[in-house]
Amino acid sequence: MKRLFATALMAAATMLSGPSMAQGNYPNKPVTILVPAAAGGPSDTVARLVAEAMRVDLGQQVLIENVGGAGGSLGAGRVAKANPDGYTLLLYHIGVATFGPLYPDLPYKPGEAFDSVGLVTDVPMTLVGRKDLAAADVTALFTWLKGEGKGATFGTAGVGAVSDLCGRLLTDAAGIELTVVPYKGTGPAMNDLVGGQIDLMCDQTTNTANQIKAGEIKPYAVTTKERIAILPQVPTLAETSVKDFEISAWHAIWAPKGTPEAIRQKLAASLQKALKDPKVIERFAALGTAPVSADMATPAALDKRFQSELARWGKLLANASTK
Repeated sequence: MKRLFATALMAAATMLSGPSMAQGNYPNKPVTILVPAAAGGPSDTVARLVAEAMRVDLGQQVLIENVGGAGGSLGAGRVAKANPDGYTLLLYHIGVATFGPLYPDLPYKPGEAFDSVGLVTDVPMTLVGRKDLAAADVTALFTWLKGEGKGATFGTAGVGAVSDLCGRLLTDAAGIELTVVPYKGTGPAMNDLVGGQIDLMCDQTTNTANQIKAGEIKPYAVTTKERIAILPQVPTLAETSVKDFEISAWHAIWAPKGTPEAIRQKLAASLQKALKDPKVIERFAALGTAPVSADMATPAALDKRFQSELARWGKLLANASTK
């Protein structure tokens, strides 16, 4: 009897200590960050910079997996269904807040399917056109779009992607019509813009700054309240007839719902260290953005931002379902 009792106690202790010990040893194998967009796009660029810095801190490989489609909702769904053990994470942007109203038949609820890790960066966006577009500036561009350029082609990374959201806001605010051309990421869309196959895009500086500097595309405006240091010659939309227009592509990291708090806090601490890495800061600056402060790279800060964006886009996209 005593032996049976002792065995039972040992079994119970093992059950109780197992998860705790696993958390304490985390990570003991590679971590995968899933990016629900094509390789080479802005989210992919941000993810790879952060992953390399986190790899050094965590002492394990941090791999990037690209799964595009349906504005990012398909790849995000993979993370929503993953084991909540900290080994499968999601890095994406503001678009996660739009999945609900745009895709009402999703097998998961974005507002309930993930646990926050932290914000990464807040990226300005730029309205850009093919380099041979006749309009010399943004005022001339809007004049053209309301006349002979009505219905100009506008590349996006798919319904609900931040490039798509920018276009939706722009058509409403400027009173213009665009022919939306969806891609499986803004990397492919940028290739077609550079090649002259489409007329316009509205995308993050992480995907446009280098092409603008190289003269491969034409910059028209930035979507922030103030001009940005990396493109000081480019006006804000607020400087035109389009007032009170603002959108930025904040990026963040999430884990599947149910991920232990200790693991999330360890990931957040690693993210904070990564965002202080001089190489990350330098590369982000070259792309027209900067890491968020340490107090924003936390689960609590992301929770607050995410809930606010869910409310904002839920109202604006109430009648925009892709169903």
